[in-house]
Amino acid sequence: MRAITYDRFGNAAEVLQLEALPVPEAADGEVLVRLHASGANPSDVRARAGGRPGVTKPPFPKITPHSDGSGVIEAVGVGVPESRIGERVWIWNGQWQRAFGTAADYIALPADQAVALPDHVSFEEGAVLGIPGITACHAVLGGGTVAGRKVLVSGGAGTVGRLAIQVAVASGAQVLSTARGEKGIQAARDAGADAVFDYSAENLSDQILEVTEGRPIDRIVEVEFGKNIEMNTKIIAERGTIAAIGSAKDMTPVLPFYPLMFKAVTIDLVLVYILSEAERAAAIGNLTELLDRKVLDFQISHVLPLEDCARAHEIIASGNRSGSVILKTS
Repeated sequence: MRAITYDRFGNAAEVLQLEALPVPEAADGEVLVRLHASGANPSDVRARAGGRPGVTKPPFPKITPHSDGSGVIEAVGVGVPESRIGERVWIWNGQWQRAFGTAADYIALPADQAVALPDHVSFEEGAVLGIPGITACHAVLGGGTVAGRKVLVSGGAGTVGRLAIQVAVASGAQVLSTARGEKGIQAARDAGADAVFDYSAENLSDQILEVTEGRPIDRIVEVEFGKNIEMNTKIIAERGTIAAIGSAKDMTPVLPFYPLMFKAVTIDLVLVYILSEAERAAAIGNLTELLDRKVLDFQISHVLPLEDCARAHEIIASGNRSGSVILKTS
């Protein structure tokens, strides 16, 4: 089979290569998936570049990148019903703590990491469900229902932010969002946000509370936790939750502890790779229900052939995209 691999950290064009590898076999409890699409995410780019704190060399001698993907089950291992053969599926954690991810023609992995993909969802869209889809669902719904509550989604023009807006709207919340620039603000509006604010505004908290008529926000989905913690502290409700999905611009934030404490604020640090079984099952269940309702719209920026994996990583690293970047594997 064809597979993209790397054996050292570095520039995408220098370390990523296309090579022929044996087709893997489905071990006990596993499925063999013929991949049709592989989703590239910023975390995949950082991992290949050596950008994870404290990691100085790849954890395996050879790595096939990407955790997200979709395809069709071609074989099953012992303990997996043969009825799953031929099933369309999407994949989560394909390369998490594993050497071989989805940037290949095939992947063998535990059966529960291949989730049924509805017929009306394309393989390209299915390759967005792993990291972005589960993150959006857990960040919005991980604390329970948001029906009738106020939810703020930071960075609503981004892939996760845009999905989080749709999840919150479909779940009955009043949804506000932040974005930057006319194009970004319009993207968040198009996703369904009731009001969208420029996140660079100096009086952002005042603008948000003006729209809510002074009522604080029940749940905040935050892409830049450290940079925005002071502002979020002002607008979060008592017993509210800040679900942080990133903090790239301030990786060692200082918190206004007592203002947060006296509101009894919950800070939920969302790392989709290590959700508990119950959390993941809930997120996948919510995501499946939303897919069945056909209320999610996936924005895909680029669809490239497998051999253009380095270009996919470069596009993501440049920030010059308006949606997900997908590799077609067949």
